[in-house]
Amino acid sequence: MSRIISRVLALVLAMAGTVFGVNAQEAVFSGLARLDASASTITDSRDGVEVTLSLSQGVPYRVYTLDAPPRLVLDFQEVDWQGISAGTLIAGARVKGLRLGQIRPGWSRMVADLDAPYPLERAGLEIDPLSARAALRVTLGQADGERFAATAGTPDLPGWDLPDAKEALAAAPVRVPGEGPLVVVLDPGHGGIDPGAQEGELTEKALMLQFAQELRDELLRAGGFDVVLTRERDEFVSLERRVALAHWAGADVFLSLHADALSGAQARGLSVYTLSESASDKASAALAERHNRADMLAGVDLSGKDDVVADVLMDLARIETQPRTENLAQALIESFAAHDLPLLSRPMRQAGFSVLKAPDIPSVLIELGFLSSPRDLARLRDEEGRARIATALRAALTAWRDADAARAGLVRQ
Repeated sequence: MSRIISRVLALVLAMAGTVFGVNAQEAVFSGLARLDASASTITDSRDGVEVTLSLSQGVPYRVYTLDAPPRLVLDFQEVDWQGISAGTLIAGARVKGLRLGQIRPGWSRMVADLDAPYPLERAGLEIDPLSARAALRVTLGQADGERFAATAGTPDLPGWDLPDAKEALAAAPVRVPGEGPLVVVLDPGHGGIDPGAQEGELTEKALMLQFAQELRDELLRAGGFDVVLTRERDEFVSLERRVALAHWAGADVFLSLHADALSGAQARGLSVYTLSESASDKASAALAERHNRADMLAGVDLSGKDDVVADVLMDLARIETQPRTENLAQALIESFAAHDLPLLSRPMRQAGFSVLKAPDIPSVLIELGFLSSPRDLARLRDEEGRARIATALRAALTAWRDADAARAGLVRQ
Protein backbone atom coordinates (compact mmCIF):
# COMPACT_ATOMS: atom_id res chain seq x y z
CA MET A 1 0.00 0.00 0.00
CA SER A 2 2.84 2.40 0.84
CA ARG A 3 4.29 1.91 -2.65
CA ILE A 4 0.94 2.82 -4.21
CA ILE A 5 0.66 5.92 -2.05
CA SER A 6 4.20 6.94 -2.89
CA ARG A 7 3.64 6.50 -6.63
CA VAL A 8 1.71 8.99 -8.68
CA LEU A 9 -2.08 9.37 -8.42
CA ALA A 10 -3.92 11.42 -11.01
CA LEU A 11 -6.06 14.14 -9.47
CA VAL A 12 -8.33 16.86 -10.85
CA LEU A 13 -8.48 19.80 -8.44
CA ALA A 14 -11.64 21.85 -8.19
CA MET A 15 -11.38 25.62 -8.51
CA ALA A 16 -12.78 25.86 -4.99
CA GLY A 17 -9.30 25.12 -3.77
CA THR A 18 -9.54 21.62 -2.27
CA VAL A 19 -6.24 20.32 -0.87
CA PHE A 20 -5.23 16.66 -1.18
CA GLY A 21 -2.04 14.89 -0.07
CA VAL A 22 -0.43 12.21 -2.24
CA ASN A 23 3.01 11.36 -3.58
CA ALA A 24 2.31 12.76 -7.05
CA GLN A 25 -0.62 14.56 -8.55
CA GLU A 26 -1.81 16.17 -11.75
CA ALA A 27 -4.15 19.14 -11.96
CA VAL A 28 -5.82 20.27 -15.15
CA PHE A 29 -5.43 23.97 -15.94
CA SER A 30 -3.79 25.82 -18.80
CA GLY A 31 -1.48 28.75 -19.49
CA LEU A 32 1.93 29.84 -18.33
CA ALA A 33 2.26 30.17 -14.56
CA ARG A 34 4.80 32.39 -12.83
CA LEU A 35 6.56 31.65 -9.58
CA ASP A 36 6.42 34.31 -6.88
CA ALA A 37 9.82 33.96 -5.18
CA SER A 38 8.85 36.26 -2.30
CA ALA A 39 6.08 33.85 -1.25
CA SER A 40 7.96 30.63 -2.03
CA THR A 41 10.49 28.76 0.07
CA ILE A 42 12.27 25.43 0.49
CA THR A 43 13.15 24.94 4.12
CA ASP A 44 13.96 22.30 6.71
CA SER A 45 11.10 21.00 8.83
CA ARG A 46 11.44 19.23 12.18
CA ASP A 47 11.97 15.87 10.46
CA GLY A 48 12.52 16.56 6.78
CA VAL A 49 11.84 19.24 4.18
CA GLU A 50 8.94 21.59 3.44
CA VAL A 51 8.44 23.09 -0.03
CA THR A 52 6.03 25.95 -0.67
CA LEU A 53 5.71 27.34 -4.20
CA SER A 54 3.43 30.30 -4.88
CA LEU A 55 2.15 30.28 -8.47
CA SER A 56 0.19 32.89 -10.40
CA GLN A 57 -2.29 30.14 -11.36
CA GLY A 58 -2.86 26.41 -11.07
CA VAL A 59 -1.23 24.21 -13.71
CA PRO A 60 -0.92 20.46 -14.32
CA TYR A 61 1.89 19.08 -12.20
CA ARG A 62 3.37 15.95 -10.72
CA VAL A 63 5.66 15.36 -7.73
CA TYR A 64 7.92 12.35 -7.15
CA THR A 65 11.30 11.28 -5.81
CA LEU A 66 14.31 9.56 -7.37
CA ASP A 67 17.06 7.64 -5.63
CA ALA A 68 20.86 7.35 -5.98
CA PRO A 69 21.33 10.24 -5.42
CA PRO A 70 18.15 11.25 -3.55
CA ARG A 71 16.20 13.94 -5.42
CA LEU A 72 12.79 15.56 -5.29
CA VAL A 73 11.35 16.25 -8.76
CA LEU A 74 8.47 18.58 -9.59
CA ASP A 75 7.16 18.81 -13.17
CA PHE A 76 4.78 21.53 -14.35
CA GLN A 77 2.89 22.65 -17.43
CA GLU A 78 4.38 25.30 -17.61
CA VAL A 79 6.15 27.58 -15.11
CA ASP A 80 8.19 30.69 -15.89
CA TRP A 81 11.41 30.41 -13.86
CA GLN A 82 12.75 33.81 -14.92
CA GLY A 83 14.67 35.50 -12.12
CA ILE A 84 14.48 32.40 -9.88
CA SER A 85 17.58 30.68 -8.52
CA ALA A 86 18.51 28.26 -5.76
CA GLY A 87 19.54 31.17 -3.55
CA THR A 88 16.12 32.78 -3.78
CA LEU A 89 14.27 29.65 -2.65
CA ILE A 90 16.48 27.46 -0.42
CA ALA A 91 16.30 28.49 3.23
CA GLY A 92 17.55 25.31 4.90
CA ALA A 93 20.46 22.88 4.92
CA ARG A 94 18.77 19.66 3.78
CA VAL A 95 18.40 20.69 0.13
CA LYS A 96 21.91 20.94 -1.31
CA GLY A 97 21.06 22.37 -4.70
CA LEU A 98 18.28 23.26 -7.11
CA ARG A 99 17.97 23.11 -10.89
CA LEU A 100 15.20 24.77 -12.85
CA GLY A 101 14.45 24.60 -16.56
CA GLN A 102 12.40 23.31 -19.45
CA ILE A 103 12.33 19.56 -20.13
CA ARG A 104 10.35 19.76 -23.38
CA PRO A 105 8.20 22.39 -25.07
CA GLY A 106 5.46 23.42 -22.66
CA TRP A 107 6.82 21.53 -19.66
CA SER A 108 9.05 22.74 -16.83
CA ARG A 109 10.99 20.92 -14.12
CA MET A 110 12.41 21.65 -10.69
CA VAL A 111 14.94 19.20 -9.23
CA ALA A 112 15.98 19.51 -5.58
CA ASP A 113 19.10 17.61 -4.49
CA LEU A 114 18.60 16.17 -1.00
CA ASP A 115 21.33 15.50 1.54
CA ALA A 116 19.47 12.38 2.75
CA PRO A 117 16.61 10.11 1.58
CA TYR A 118 13.57 12.00 2.85
CA PRO A 119 10.41 10.13 1.67
CA LEU A 120 7.55 12.04 0.13
CA GLU A 121 4.71 12.39 2.65
CA ARG A 122 2.22 14.85 1.17
CA ALA A 123 1.71 17.13 -1.80
CA GLY A 124 -1.21 19.41 -2.46
CA LEU A 125 -2.21 22.39 -4.57
CA GLU A 126 -4.51 25.00 -3.06
CA ILE A 127 -6.15 27.53 -5.38
CA ASP A 128 -7.66 30.84 -4.33
CA PRO A 129 -11.15 30.95 -5.91
CA LEU A 130 -11.03 34.76 -6.23
CA SER A 131 -7.54 35.44 -7.56
CA ALA A 132 -6.90 31.97 -9.07
CA ARG A 133 -3.44 32.04 -7.50
CA ALA A 134 -2.14 28.66 -6.41
CA ALA A 135 0.11 27.37 -3.63
CA LEU A 136 1.82 24.01 -4.03
CA ARG A 137 2.96 22.49 -0.74
CA VAL A 138 5.18 19.41 -0.56
CA THR A 139 6.24 17.66 2.64
CA LEU A 140 9.16 15.24 2.89
CA GLY A 141 9.35 13.11 6.02
CA GLN A 142 12.12 11.82 8.25
CA ALA A 143 15.11 10.30 6.47
CA ASP A 144 14.54 6.61 5.79
CA GLY A 145 16.67 4.98 3.13
CA GLU A 146 14.66 1.78 2.83
CA ARG A 147 11.33 3.55 2.55
CA PHE A 148 12.72 6.14 0.15
CA ALA A 149 14.15 3.49 -2.17
CA ALA A 150 10.90 1.52 -2.12
CA THR A 151 8.76 4.53 -3.07
CA ALA A 152 11.05 6.42 -5.45
CA GLY A 153 10.54 6.25 -9.19
CA THR A 154 9.22 8.11 -12.21
CA PRO A 155 5.40 8.10 -12.18
CA ASP A 156 3.45 6.58 -15.03
CA LEU A 157 0.87 9.14 -16.12
CA PRO A 158 -0.64 9.52 -19.61
CA GLY A 159 0.73 12.51 -21.47
CA TRP A 160 4.00 12.80 -19.57
CA ASP A 161 6.10 10.08 -21.16
CA LEU A 162 7.54 9.67 -24.64
CA PRO A 163 5.59 7.88 -27.34
CA ASP A 164 6.44 4.21 -27.42
CA ALA A 165 9.93 3.78 -28.91
CA LYS A 166 9.02 0.52 -30.63
CA GLU A 167 6.16 2.18 -32.49
CA ALA A 168 8.46 5.00 -33.55
CA LEU A 169 10.98 2.51 -34.89
CA ALA A 170 8.33 0.58 -36.78
CA ALA A 171 7.26 3.82 -38.49
CA ALA A 172 10.77 4.75 -39.62
CA PRO A 173 11.06 4.56 -43.41
CA VAL A 174 13.39 2.04 -45.04
CA ARG A 175 15.71 3.80 -47.46
CA VAL A 176 18.48 2.65 -49.78
CA PRO A 177 21.85 4.40 -49.20
CA GLY A 178 22.50 6.97 -51.90
CA GLU A 179 18.86 7.48 -52.86
CA GLY A 180 17.36 10.86 -52.01
CA PRO A 181 18.83 13.46 -49.66
CA LEU A 182 20.95 12.34 -46.72
CA VAL A 183 18.89 12.78 -43.55
CA VAL A 184 21.24 14.13 -40.88
CA VAL A 185 20.13 14.49 -37.26
CA LEU A 186 22.26 16.99 -35.36
CA ASP A 187 22.23 16.61 -31.60
CA PRO A 188 23.44 19.74 -29.74
CA GLY A 189 24.64 18.32 -26.42
CA HIS A 190 23.05 19.21 -23.08
CA GLY A 191 20.38 21.94 -22.79
CA GLY A 192 17.90 23.37 -20.33
CA ILE A 193 18.88 22.67 -16.75
CA ASP A 194 21.94 20.73 -17.94
CA PRO A 195 24.49 23.35 -19.07
CA GLY A 196 27.32 20.95 -19.86
CA ALA A 197 30.84 22.35 -19.64
CA GLN A 198 31.24 25.99 -18.71
CA GLU A 199 33.97 28.57 -19.25
CA GLY A 200 33.09 31.86 -17.63
CA GLU A 201 29.69 32.92 -19.00
CA LEU A 202 29.97 30.55 -21.95
CA THR A 203 28.13 27.22 -21.68
CA GLU A 204 28.52 24.12 -23.80
CA LYS A 205 24.75 23.90 -24.29
CA ALA A 206 24.52 27.37 -25.86
CA LEU A 207 27.63 26.98 -28.00
CA MET A 208 26.56 23.59 -29.37
CA LEU A 209 23.08 24.85 -30.23
CA GLN A 210 24.57 27.80 -32.09
CA PHE A 211 26.98 25.55 -33.99
CA ALA A 212 24.26 23.00 -34.82
CA GLN A 213 22.15 25.75 -36.35
CA GLU A 214 25.12 27.03 -38.36
CA LEU A 215 25.99 23.51 -39.51
CA ARG A 216 22.38 22.95 -40.56
CA ASP A 217 22.55 26.08 -42.71
CA GLU A 218 25.83 24.91 -44.26
CA LEU A 219 24.37 21.53 -45.18
CA LEU A 220 21.12 22.93 -46.56
CA ARG A 221 23.00 25.48 -48.69
CA ALA A 222 25.12 22.67 -50.14
CA GLY A 223 22.04 20.68 -51.17
CA GLY A 224 21.50 16.95 -50.92
CA PHE A 225 20.82 17.03 -47.17
CA ASP A 226 17.76 17.07 -44.95
CA VAL A 227 18.63 18.23 -41.44
CA VAL A 228 16.80 17.77 -38.13
CA LEU A 229 17.93 19.09 -34.73
CA THR A 230 17.11 17.23 -31.54
CA ARG A 231 16.51 20.60 -29.91
CA GLU A 232 15.92 24.03 -31.42
CA ARG A 233 16.25 26.04 -28.23
CA ASP A 234 17.60 25.92 -24.69
CA GLU A 235 15.58 22.98 -23.40
CA PHE A 236 16.35 19.68 -21.73
CA VAL A 237 16.03 16.61 -23.98
CA SER A 238 16.60 13.19 -22.45
CA LEU A 239 19.17 10.86 -24.00
CA GLU A 240 16.45 8.37 -24.84
CA ARG A 241 14.37 11.02 -26.58
CA ARG A 242 17.34 12.18 -28.68
CA VAL A 243 17.70 8.67 -30.08
CA ALA A 244 13.93 8.35 -30.57
CA LEU A 245 13.86 11.64 -32.49
CA ALA A 246 16.50 10.29 -34.86
CA HIS A 247 14.28 7.29 -35.58
CA TRP A 248 11.18 9.41 -36.06
CA ALA A 249 13.13 11.53 -38.58
CA GLY A 250 14.29 8.44 -40.49
CA ALA A 251 17.91 9.50 -39.92
CA ASP A 252 20.73 8.25 -42.12
CA VAL A 253 23.32 9.76 -39.78
CA PHE A 254 23.28 10.91 -36.15
CA LEU A 255 25.90 13.45 -35.01
CA SER A 256 26.04 14.36 -31.32
CA LEU A 257 27.93 17.65 -30.85
CA HIS A 258 29.94 18.48 -27.73
CA ALA A 259 32.78 20.64 -26.44
CA ASP A 260 34.02 19.39 -23.09
CA ALA A 261 36.30 20.97 -20.49
CA LEU A 262 39.07 19.21 -18.57
CA SER A 263 40.25 20.77 -15.33
CA GLY A 264 44.02 21.11 -15.25
CA ALA A 265 44.48 19.20 -18.53
CA GLN A 266 46.27 20.39 -21.68
CA ALA A 267 44.08 18.49 -24.16
CA ARG A 268 43.12 20.33 -27.33
CA GLY A 269 41.74 19.48 -30.75
CA LEU A 270 38.81 17.63 -32.27
CA SER A 271 37.97 13.96 -31.74
CA VAL A 272 35.30 11.48 -32.82
CA TYR A 273 33.75 8.81 -30.63
CA THR A 274 31.97 5.64 -31.67
CA LEU A 275 30.03 3.35 -29.37
CA SER A 276 31.74 0.68 -27.34
CA GLU A 277 30.75 -0.88 -24.03
CA SER A 278 34.43 -0.80 -23.04
CA ALA A 279 35.98 2.64 -23.43
CA SER A 280 39.23 3.00 -25.35
CA ASP A 281 40.87 4.70 -22.35
CA LYS A 282 40.12 6.07 -18.89
CA ALA A 283 39.55 9.60 -20.18
CA SER A 284 36.93 8.34 -22.64
CA ALA A 285 35.21 6.36 -19.89
CA ALA A 286 35.10 9.42 -17.64
CA LEU A 287 33.75 11.56 -20.46
CA ALA A 288 30.98 9.07 -21.24
CA GLU A 289 30.04 8.90 -17.57
CA ARG A 290 29.69 12.69 -17.42
CA HIS A 291 27.54 12.84 -20.55
CA ASN A 292 25.40 9.85 -19.59
CA ARG A 293 24.70 11.36 -16.16
CA ALA A 294 23.05 14.36 -17.80
CA ASP A 295 19.62 12.76 -17.49
CA MET A 296 20.18 11.90 -13.84
CA LEU A 297 21.29 15.46 -13.12
CA ALA A 298 18.10 16.73 -14.70
CA GLY A 299 15.95 14.41 -12.60
CA VAL A 300 15.41 11.55 -15.03
CA ASP A 301 16.15 8.04 -13.82
CA LEU A 302 18.15 6.25 -16.52
CA SER A 303 18.15 2.89 -14.78
CA GLY A 304 17.33 0.21 -17.32
CA LYS A 305 16.36 2.75 -19.98
CA ASP A 306 19.48 3.54 -21.97
CA ASP A 307 19.14 0.29 -23.94
CA VAL A 308 15.44 0.62 -24.78
CA VAL A 309 16.00 1.41 -28.44
CA ALA A 310 18.84 -1.06 -28.87
CA ASP A 311 16.79 -3.88 -27.36
CA VAL A 312 14.06 -3.67 -29.98
CA LEU A 313 16.30 -4.10 -33.01
CA MET A 314 17.91 -7.23 -34.36
CA ASP A 315 21.60 -7.83 -33.79
CA LEU A 316 21.92 -8.01 -37.55
CA ALA A 317 21.29 -4.27 -37.78
CA ARG A 318 24.25 -3.61 -35.49
CA ILE A 319 26.51 -5.88 -37.52
CA GLU A 320 25.67 -3.92 -40.66
CA THR A 321 25.80 -0.49 -39.03
CA GLN A 322 29.08 -0.82 -37.12
CA PRO A 323 31.43 -0.76 -40.14
CA ARG A 324 29.41 2.10 -41.64
CA THR A 325 29.83 4.03 -38.39
CA GLU A 326 33.58 3.39 -38.34
CA ASN A 327 33.83 4.59 -41.94
CA LEU A 328 31.90 7.73 -40.98
CA ALA A 329 34.23 8.43 -38.07
CA GLN A 330 37.27 7.94 -40.31
CA ALA A 331 35.82 10.27 -42.95
CA LEU A 332 35.28 12.94 -40.32
CA ILE A 333 38.82 12.71 -39.00
CA GLU A 334 40.34 12.80 -42.50
CA SER A 335 38.26 15.85 -43.40
CA PHE A 336 39.23 17.67 -40.19
CA ALA A 337 42.88 17.06 -41.01
CA ALA A 338 42.42 18.16 -44.63
CA HIS A 339 40.89 21.43 -43.43
CA ASP A 340 43.84 22.07 -41.08
CA LEU A 341 41.82 21.62 -37.92
CA PRO A 342 43.80 20.39 -34.89
CA LEU A 343 43.09 16.86 -33.75
CA LEU A 344 43.44 15.22 -30.37
CA SER A 345 46.55 13.03 -30.14
CA ARG A 346 44.32 9.98 -30.71
CA PRO A 347 41.27 11.43 -32.48
CA MET A 348 39.41 8.12 -33.04
CA ARG A 349 38.01 6.94 -29.72
CA GLN A 350 35.35 4.68 -28.25
CA ALA A 351 33.11 4.96 -25.19
CA GLY A 352 29.73 3.84 -23.91
CA PHE A 353 27.70 6.92 -24.79
CA SER A 354 24.00 6.20 -24.34
CA VAL A 355 23.12 8.64 -27.09
CA LEU A 356 24.93 6.46 -29.67
CA LYS A 357 23.00 3.26 -28.97
CA ALA A 358 20.68 3.17 -31.99
CA PRO A 359 22.03 0.06 -33.74
CA ASP A 360 20.48 0.87 -37.13
CA ILE A 361 21.77 4.46 -37.52
CA PRO A 362 25.48 5.30 -37.98
CA SER A 363 26.03 7.47 -34.92
CA VAL A 364 29.08 9.33 -33.67
CA LEU A 365 29.80 11.84 -30.94
CA ILE A 366 32.06 14.69 -32.01
CA GLU A 367 34.09 16.68 -29.50
CA LEU A 368 34.65 19.96 -31.36
CA GLY A 369 37.36 20.98 -28.93
CA PHE A 370 37.83 21.77 -25.27
CA LEU A 371 36.52 24.89 -23.58
CA SER A 372 39.43 24.47 -21.17
CA SER A 373 41.89 25.00 -24.07
CA PRO A 374 42.40 28.71 -24.90
CA ARG A 375 43.02 27.95 -28.58
CA ASP A 376 40.02 25.64 -28.91
CA LEU A 377 37.87 28.13 -27.05
CA ALA A 378 38.97 30.98 -29.33
CA ARG A 379 38.15 28.90 -32.43
CA LEU A 380 34.70 27.93 -31.14
CA ARG A 381 33.90 31.51 -30.19
CA ASP A 382 34.98 32.80 -33.60
CA GLU A 383 32.39 32.71 -36.41
CA GLU A 384 35.04 31.91 -39.03
CA GLY A 385 36.50 29.18 -36.80
CA ARG A 386 33.12 27.50 -36.46
CA ALA A 387 32.55 27.90 -40.21
CA ARG A 388 35.76 25.95 -40.92
CA ILE A 389 34.53 23.09 -38.76
CA ALA A 390 31.12 23.17 -40.45
CA THR A 391 32.75 23.08 -43.89
CA ALA A 392 34.88 20.10 -42.88
CA LEU A 393 31.83 18.27 -41.54
CA ARG A 394 29.89 18.91 -44.73
CA ALA A 395 32.78 17.62 -46.84
CA ALA A 396 33.08 14.52 -44.65
CA LEU A 397 29.38 13.74 -44.87
CA THR A 398 29.43 14.16 -48.65
CA ALA A 399 32.43 11.85 -49.03
CA TRP A 400 30.97 9.27 -46.67
CA ARG A 401 27.56 9.36 -48.40
CA ASP A 402 29.14 8.66 -51.81
CA ALA A 403 31.38 5.89 -50.50
CA ASP A 404 28.56 4.34 -48.46
CA ALA A 405 26.28 4.29 -51.51
CA ALA A 406 29.00 2.64 -53.58
CA ARG A 407 29.55 -0.04 -50.93
CA ALA A 408 25.79 -0.63 -50.70
CA GLY A 409 25.64 -1.06 -54.46
CA LEU A 410 28.34 -3.72 -54.33
CA VAL A 411 26.43 -5.58 -51.62
CA ARG A 412 23.21 -5.52 -53.68
CA GLN A 413 25.06 -6.91 -56.70
